[in-house]
Amino acid sequence: MEALKSKIRHVPDFPKAGILFYDITTLLRDREGFRAAVDSLADPFEATPLDLVVGIESRGFILGAAVADRLGVGFVPIRKFGKLPSTTVRVTYDLEYGTDSLEMHRDAVESGQRVLIVDDLLATGGTARAAVDLIKQLGGSVHGLAFLIELVDLNGRARLEGEQLHTVLQY
Repeated sequence: MEALKSKIRHVPDFPKAGILFYDITTLLRDREGFRAAVDSLADPFEATPLDLVVGIESRGFILGAAVADRLGVGFVPIRKFGKLPSTTVRVTYDLEYGTDSLEMHRDAVESGQRVLIVDDLLATGGTARAAVDLIKQLGGSVHGLAFLIELVDLNGRARLEGEQLHTVLQY
């Protein structure tokens, strides 16, 4: 996993002072690194019966679509408010500095479908919790969440208690 970590650029003070941003674009452009990252996200779920992978905007789209392809299932995006063209369901959730909303198409997940959520980063867990809530609101069954990076000190796992979590890299 150190090889994957070495391919991620660290950008201090982005998007604001005091934040260290883990830029995965340097990993994505590396053929072997990208393949290893997707394999590491998908492999634990190869034997899990799934119908869909859901990716959270925006880097979750890149990783999630690749994982869906690897697992041979469909892909569904979860987007920020106002970005989807058809009828949506929405969840609003708290951030450190306010609130945000996520949406997905009302017909994106059918009742009983088995879903894996994929994103690049687990930090405080708020966005991931909102994604779980959206899928359950539509009657889907969350069979796991997979993250490329987990910021352990921010304790995002606490907001996802009871869910099956897989993280590839921990900082």
